Amino acid sequence: MEQTCFGDCLLCVSKKSVKNLKGMMILKNKRMLKIGICVGILGLSLTSLEAFTGGPLQVEAKEKKGQIKHKNQATHKEFSQLEKKFDARLGVYAIDTGTNQTIAYRPNERFAFASTYKALAAGVLLQQNSTKKLDEVITYTKEDLVDYSPVTEKHVDTGMTLGEIAEAAVRYSDNTAGNILFHKIGGPKGYEKALRQMGDRVTMSDRFETELNEAIPGDIRDTSTAKAIAKNLKDFTVGNALPDHKRNILTEWMKGNATGDKLIRAGVPTDWVVADKSGAGSYGTRNDIAIVWPPNRAPIIIAILSSKDEKGATYDNQLIAEAAEVIVNAFR
Repeated sequence: MEQTCFGDCLLCVSKKSVKNLKGMMILKNKRMLKIGICVGILGLSLTSLEAFTGGPLQVEAKEKKGQIKHKNQATHKEFSQLEKKFDARLGVYAIDTGTNQTIAYRPNERFAFASTYKALAAGVLLQQNSTKKLDEVITYTKEDLVDYSPVTEKHVDTGMTLGEIAEAAVRYSDNTAGNILFHKIGGPKGYEKALRQMGDRVTMSDRFETELNEAIPGDIRDTSTAKAIAKNLKDFTVGNALPDHKRNILTEWMKGNATGDKLIRAGVPTDWVVADKSGAGSYGTRNDIAIVWPPNRAPIIIAILSSKDEKGATYDNQLIAEAAEVIVNAFR
């Protein structure tokens, strides 16, 4: 087929088509047609250019996702080995708040949260009350005391300020203090509601101390996931859930935790600052959640949860410490 080419546009059409066009248009219209064809081809060229330049950008994004996936694959193997070593089930979620990179292992599986709730419940208390409210004296009776209440049992006659009670719950894992915290925020369901308002659709809170520590496999009462807990802790400690002065109160309570030295603290370098809250329950349940500050870097949020199959199984602090070490090495 014979063709005629419009020079600058590099477009070729049949001569028959050109004759038809000549029969339909005056010279001026032919010039307009030529301009229109050029513009159309320019549009096609720009579309092609966009597709061309978009390719490498998409590949770069995929490569970054691939690097994160590879890192999680590497840690997956290490966490799996820890499960075998300690005959336990492990749930891990960690967030580097500087890069938003995450490390995850069974992040969406449910575990009994045990006493880790006390840090988040203290966050809810701070969220719902002024700091002046922390000076209010709370009285309670001997009948209110439950097992493991090392601080509140000493102050039955005098009572304690709300701030002291919250601190006792977070620093010393005092169970009576934990129950008082619950009462002040509307009970377990009030706690759950507050988390729902923060976007947590996972955590289930149903009972008071000490029943919430039963941790029966398959029972979703008083359970959450490593991912949900880590995100809640992030919101309270580096997010917008609390203003700065209240955030500082919460993290100071957690920095003084007296029950976590053998947990996440034992798995990170000694010059890293750790603010954590531990938890323990039946079926070998051992948990620790923390915000960790490496030197000259943004903080890292860590949630490590664990359980075993037998009701009377003993938990392993070393499992939590070694899992924390895996996280540290992965983020370096």
